[in-house]
Amino acid sequence: MDTSVRLRARLIGRIAVLLLTVLAGAVAIVYYAGPSRTGAASTAAARTAGRISRPRVTTMLAKTAPRLPKTAPRLAKSAPRPAGRRASAAPTHFRTLPPGAKLPSGAQCARWVRATPSPEVRSSNKADNHHGGEHVGAGFLSGDGPRARKLTERIDGDFTGTTQEILRWAACKWGIDQNMVFAQAAGESWWRQSTLGDFGTDASACPPGHGIGADGVPGECPQSYGILQNRYPYEQQSWPGIGRSTAMNADTAYAIWRACYDGYETWLNTVPRGSQYHAGDSWGCIGRWFAGRWRTAPADGYIHKVRQYMVEKIWLTPDFKHAS
Repeated sequence: MDTSVRLRARLIGRIAVLLLTVLAGAVAIVYYAGPSRTGAASTAAARTAGRISRPRVTTMLAKTAPRLPKTAPRLAKSAPRPAGRRASAAPTHFRTLPPGAKLPSGAQCARWVRATPSPEVRSSNKADNHHGGEHVGAGFLSGDGPRARKLTERIDGDFTGTTQEILRWAACKWGIDQNMVFAQAAGESWWRQSTLGDFGTDASACPPGHGIGADGVPGECPQSYGILQNRYPYEQQSWPGIGRSTAMNADTAYAIWRACYDGYETWLNTVPRGSQYHAGDSWGCIGRWFAGRWRTAPADGYIHKVRQYMVEKIWLTPDFKHAS
């Protein structure tokens, strides 16, 4: 082989080696610049399954976030909890609570009642509706025994508002269905605090300022006063509040109802009665208010009247609303 042939063969060989080297480097660059074999396989598998997995950011944050010092207050305890709807909302209807139940305070009832205002339907009550009450004398409910004393201490007539608001407040405070209160007050006075009743000739039954003939009936004086017709001869320790304050009148009346309902008026079993007195008869205690006796014919007749007014919701009728 001559010299020119050998030189040509060497040159071709060198060029081939160079080309192989460049090709290998390019393959290496493509290999390391692309995704790893494991990642590519996982991504393909994830796509095949119809989803792509995401990194667990919470795990990373948990590892990298600085720890709070031990003295820092816990957020769950220090941050105020938003009041639940049930806890913050005022009741729209006050219902009868069982005998011995824990009764809400007058202040709590005032907040609930004022949260849902009621319009005034008896403008003639305006002055009496804004006249505060008072505490009753120590002898009030003394005939019902020592357990009734805790009820006596709650009486204060400490509320002002519209006539319906006052009745709702009394219903809330003493745990009696407000519709029973509305109906009974309609039967007693048509919701008028100025109502006078039970006129009689016994001067000893006349309260101060209401002697014989003083209220327009010659030879007689009224014994019953106000929106629930509280009877002065039996409630002298609540005078003059029951006569001049709508709230005091209702407060006193339903304190007496609660004493009956809780079972404190055991004396009802010592006088003529239609059945044996017992706690928990809400309607029986409504009848006792009228008759002073337990489940007698007059008491049951009164219960029937109040029930009828309650079923009719007499306080919502036009005739009732438009009365003066």
